[in-house]
Amino acid sequence: MRGQILVCLPLFTLLSLFQSSTCQIHDAQTHALLQFKAGLDDPLNHLSSWTNTTTSPCHFFGVRCGDGASSGTVTEVSLSNMNLSGGISPSIAALRTLTRLELDSNQLSGPVPPELSQCTQLRFLNLSCNALSGELPDLSPLAAALEVLDVETNGFTGPFPAWVGNLTSLTTLSVGLNGYDPGETPASIGNLKNLTYLYLAGSGLTGTIPESIFGLAKLETLDMSMNNLAGEIPPAIGNLRNLWKIELYKNNFTGEIPPELGKLTKLREIDLSRNQLSGGIPRAFAELKGFTVIQLYHNNLSGEIPAEWGELRDLTSFSVYENRFSGEFPANFGRFSPLNSVDISENAFTGPFPRFLCHGRSLQFLLALQNGFSGEFPPEYSSCTSLQRFRINKNMFTGDLPEGLWGLPAATIIDVSDNGFTGAMSPVIGQAQNLNQLWVQNNRFAGVIPPEIGRLGQVLQKLYLSNNSFSGEIPAAIGTLSQLTALHLEENNLSGKIPEGIGGCVRLAEIDVSRNTLSGEIPASLSLLSSLNSLNLSGNRLDGSIPASLQALKLSSVDFSSNRLTGDVPPGLLVIAGVQAFAGNPGLCVAGACNVDGDHKDGLLGRKSGVVLLPVVLVSATLLLIAGILFVSYRSFRLEEMRKRRDMESGGGGGDWKLESFHPLELDADEICGVGEESLIGSGGTGRVYRLELKGHGGGVVAVKRLWKGNAARVMAAEMAILGKVRHRNILKLHACLSRGDLNFIVYEYMPRGNLHQALRREAGKGGGRGGGGRPEMDWARRRRVALGAAKGLMYLHHDCTPAVIHRDIKSTNILLDHDYEPKIADFGIAVFAKVAGDDDSPDSAAAAAESSCFAGTHGYLAPELAYSLKVTEKTDVYSYGVVLLELVTGRSPIDASFGEGRDIVSWLSSKIAAGSLGDGVLDPRVAAAATAREREDMLRVLRIAVLCTAKLPAGRPTMRDVVKMLADAGGTGPCSPRGQLQPPPRVCSGKSCR
Repeated sequence: MRGQILVCLPLFTLLSLFQSSTCQIHDAQTHALLQFKAGLDDPLNHLSSWTNTTTSPCHFFGVRCGDGASSGTVTEVSLSNMNLSGGISPSIAALRTLTRLELDSNQLSGPVPPELSQCTQLRFLNLSCNALSGELPDLSPLAAALEVLDVETNGFTGPFPAWVGNLTSLTTLSVGLNGYDPGETPASIGNLKNLTYLYLAGSGLTGTIPESIFGLAKLETLDMSMNNLAGEIPPAIGNLRNLWKIELYKNNFTGEIPPELGKLTKLREIDLSRNQLSGGIPRAFAELKGFTVIQLYHNNLSGEIPAEWGELRDLTSFSVYENRFSGEFPANFGRFSPLNSVDISENAFTGPFPRFLCHGRSLQFLLALQNGFSGEFPPEYSSCTSLQRFRINKNMFTGDLPEGLWGLPAATIIDVSDNGFTGAMSPVIGQAQNLNQLWVQNNRFAGVIPPEIGRLGQVLQKLYLSNNSFSGEIPAAIGTLSQLTALHLEENNLSGKIPEGIGGCVRLAEIDVSRNTLSGEIPASLSLLSSLNSLNLSGNRLDGSIPASLQALKLSSVDFSSNRLTGDVPPGLLVIAGVQAFAGNPGLCVAGACNVDGDHKDGLLGRKSGVVLLPVVLVSATLLLIAGILFVSYRSFRLEEMRKRRDMESGGGGGDWKLESFHPLELDADEICGVGEESLIGSGGTGRVYRLELKGHGGGVVAVKRLWKGNAARVMAAEMAILGKVRHRNILKLHACLSRGDLNFIVYEYMPRGNLHQALRREAGKGGGRGGGGRPEMDWARRRRVALGAAKGLMYLHHDCTPAVIHRDIKSTNILLDHDYEPKIADFGIAVFAKVAGDDDSPDSAAAAAESSCFAGTHGYLAPELAYSLKVTEKTDVYSYGVVLLELVTGRSPIDASFGEGRDIVSWLSSKIAAGSLGDGVLDPRVAAAATAREREDMLRVLRIAVLCTAKLPAGRPTMRDVVKMLADAGGTGPCSPRGQLQPPPRVCSGKSCR
């Protein structure tokens, strides 16, 4: 027995030593993980098990150990999509046995600690979809083990990490969608002979694809999209015989599609869109049988679509829009494949439309607009109940539209406009329970508008039936369309009254029922449409008076001409549109002048030039004439002298004034030119702004901008090109442009509250505010109104204008306020049209690039990507708008010394979020102190929307349509979780067609 005890003693000692060593290891790992946790914000409390009281770090949530929870060491930390924010602590380097680290799809920020390279056993590293920044540290020490490196979709800067060529064990390399400096693709990537997945999209790459990449024989996915690669696609791409996916879209490739692609028999997906490729489809390429996705849109490709593609068995997505393809489309296309998406728009296809695109009963997106298809539309599509977007406008179709197409149950848009369709609108329209937009204008449809359209009350937003032959009355059911924003019924044969129930369409912004035979009185319920921006009732047989209550609306455009209206013209409407908008109504009166005998052939607003005035008006006019002659003579003399003096001082040329008028006003060029310095109300980058009270008929106040020399012509052209066409209550109204020599003036509607920047800094009572006592003029209710109004204006520019308009200088000084604090976006001097044909069906509409040859914008509002690219998109406006939201919520300027050197309001807020102090000193204390608990909650909600708008990467920002929806959703938390915490931006489609 004693001998046995002697033998066991060393074993017991060894066991104790082992347990002691294990405890020390566990303690060290626990300490490292707790330090890592300390640097994180965990709003959903996923890491609640990470405490000192836990016996082993192997029991921590998301942590795994190699040899069991009791004795093993930490080998995996997996915290994907946990809503974590904060930074990555260098303490992670203490986990020397770590083989897998997953922190993707969170909101992590700051740099990647270089100490991570000490974890030399790492085989899998995924930091993608965060907000990490700075330069990626050299991780070459991980070369022996690392197989997967994924850091895509962050904000990394500096040179492209060429050291990745040292990681020779890699099978997956994904470093795209970051902000690297422009530069060529490192040839050293050709050293990674084990690579099967290469993702370099959006990496600032220039030059050509290095030949070394075509030696990666195991490569299955090659994605170098969204760069600035140029030259021809090298024929050597045919060497990559294992490729099943090629993504080279949105580059500058030229030349023809290489026939060597025909060697890639495993190829399933190819996207060469948004390049400058030309020529036809190579025969060898067309003979490949395995395609599931073909994306060739926005190139200069020509010729016919190969008949062989009509035999494909697995094709789901086909997009070739914006090319020069011609001829008849393959008759069998889709007959044997489960097509989901087809876009063949903006080509020159002719002949009959293919019948089998929906043969597989899975087609969701069918877009064939702007071609030369003719004949009747195939009846087979009546049973295509899967269709969500159906657009065949701008072709030459004739005959009746198959009945079932009117009632597609899943369709969100039906657009058959600009064709030669006949027949009637079917009552089955009531079955299209998801329909947002119906476009059938410019056809030959006839019959009545079926009342069943009222069944779409919760979904239908745009209804365009103009320029057809619809007859009968406007159905009363129209009044149930509570989501409707645009109603266009002009140029039909509609009769009867405008239904009183139209006041139920509370979101209507546009109404045009002109050039019909409508009769009866104008319904007073129109005054209930608080969002109404444009109203056209001209060319009908309407009678009675114009409701004075319409003056309360924020209308930008009205037209009551050519009716049988009587009574006084409400003065508020006269200011909007001028006398022309009321012409052809002999019984209408302006300022007491009207046709007293009721003769409908003449009158102040009649069709003839002869004007029958009231005797009292004639007498009054005679008495005023003498005084008027004296006044005008003296005024003309003074203005002429002033004009000459200003011409000499400014170097202005002689000659007549050139006047471009947009919103009619009685403008006197000399009066505009003669505005004095005593009327100066502001000065900016494009000119000086004056307040001018007009002396002419109707009077009124306008704002006059005198442009600086040098860029005046460009600024005026931009303003006319955009403001001269757009009509929206949240876009500043342009009245006229005047020029003569070097003198250039722009006349706008006057905004009595100035700009948002000024209003945010005024106290109540000092700028037209509600009271006094040191309170801010802009309380939360007013700020909320400005936020939503400005968002609606931008949404209109981005989504409702064709092509889309990118403002490029959204800031608080360019948001003006009317008397009721309704915001108007102003200053379009550097705005551009997005270079995208068509409309928001274009897959890149949310990222439609507009090239600019010069840097533009304002420091503090500029999106980060503009630091390395001159390409602007709608998302650059979204970022700037997000900064304005931050101003509204915090009361701080975009650039403030209190943020610290080199920091702006976005980085300041990011640090607050990282520190978990979102409400601490962030909300404007002047507003928050007087706000209700609900208002403070709403302030935080808007703050979270601002954070989404100012995401580092454009792809992570919402569209303005999304922003408006989030802001309008007062009862929810928008993009946040039920606990109100910030969520990571949604994963996007990497610039591909996401229709």
